Amino acid sequence: MTAEQTIKLDQFLKLKGLASTGGQAKLLIQSGEVEVNDAMELRRGRKLVSGDTVTVGDQTYLVDNLNGDH
Repeated sequence: MTAEQTIKLDQFLKLKGLASTGGQAKLLIQSGEVEVNDAMELRRGRKLVSGDTVTVGDQTYLVDNLNGDH
């Protein structure tokens, strides 16, 4: 049995270019502008798994390919 791959919400925002620093990601999340699976998320350490969706503004991103094959 293998552990499911995860990525933290703030890391995902940086990976997608929505924040250039951890501080920017934190502010974006704490301002209530980020939704995970259609619910506002205020925890920057929220662990995302494959299949989750992250919405910022009018853009929605699918969390996938977490096994390092970016």
